[in-house]
Amino acid sequence: MTSLAAAACVGWFVLWCLRGGFWRADQRLPTSASARADWPSVSVVIPARNEVASIAEAVRSLVAQRYEGAIDVVVVDDASADGTAAAARAAAAGCGRVAVIPGEPLPRGWSGKLWALDCGLREARRRRPDARYVLLTDADIVHAPTVVARLVDLALDRERDLVSVMALLHCASPWERLLVPAFVFYFQKLYPFSWVNDARRPEAAAAGGCMLVRRDALDAAGGVGAIRDRLIDDCALAAAIKCRGPIWLGLSEDVQSVRAYAGLGPFWTMVARTAFTQLDYSMLRLAGAVAMMLLLYAVPPLTVVVGLASRSLPAAALGAVAWLLMIVCTAPTLKLYRLAVWRGAMLPVAGMLYTAMTLDSARQHRLGRGGLWKGRVFAGAGGSGA
Repeated sequence: MTSLAAAACVGWFVLWCLRGGFWRADQRLPTSASARADWPSVSVVIPARNEVASIAEAVRSLVAQRYEGAIDVVVVDDASADGTAAAARAAAAGCGRVAVIPGEPLPRGWSGKLWALDCGLREARRRRPDARYVLLTDADIVHAPTVVARLVDLALDRERDLVSVMALLHCASPWERLLVPAFVFYFQKLYPFSWVNDARRPEAAAAGGCMLVRRDALDAAGGVGAIRDRLIDDCALAAAIKCRGPIWLGLSEDVQSVRAYAGLGPFWTMVARTAFTQLDYSMLRLAGAVAMMLLLYAVPPLTVVVGLASRSLPAAALGAVAWLLMIVCTAPTLKLYRLAVWRGAMLPVAGMLYTAMTLDSARQHRLGRGGLWKGRVFAGAGGSGA
């Protein structure tokens, strides 16, 4: 037990000191844009499948952008059955810069979202062939009025081919307060943003809810067709872009998701859809990931409780140190979500739930239900859409 607690301590010290400072959550979109005489044109593409609850707010936020360059919005209705297209048109009423188009039939070998994006990108090019940048965003993402200008300014100022912001997720219900900060914390741990933003390092990642891409760079990477069979499409696109030029990934309170997760079920579905894909469908990697999650998140509180009960003070002390390091590392992300630091002590609970979701992801893949999302099943690379 003492050895396990010591191993957990070492693990957290390594994460704290040698993982790019991921836990600081300090890679932030600037709060203002520079004064520029010539702002480039931007095309915005939103794929939307059964998003009637949020699409209107998302469209209105883009119509309200204070951007001095030309900006057009294309919403692709991906065979929705809930009135998504009508809601988008109503939100854009009187605005000629917004087009709502139907998606084309999904071809074999494409994920649904990427095919909708491809349809939207083709329409965006037809409407505004001179657009230097395309903003790929989701139907549940709301942008503050200056966000597009700040994204473009960062891309120009730092010469980035891709600028992505991880949206501030909806965090109001008890399940959201437990699982949302943990999800963002784990993502930063998996892809340390400072490493992603370092052009000298190979790490690449993006957040699909908000990705501004230089059109020439997207074309050079083969467009979204080059990653058409990837479920974790945002990170796949980031990797394809970073092979040719620098990218940037950060956080902002001004890019927000309005999608609510009232219970555990929606979280489970979201994570189980791609968790096994993240592990390249490898049972060996799955075993390693589960072992690491147990060591880092289950061992610290377990050794504190058992150590105190059995009067094994070294084990209890080491477990307490590991648990305290966990809380300290989680604090900046909790602050981003305006939550109390003590909630970091609950990270082991969230960790075990996410571990269970990952195991279920592997189970669903073996049962042929991998990538299930909004009524579609996609098995992953080499699979076919339905």
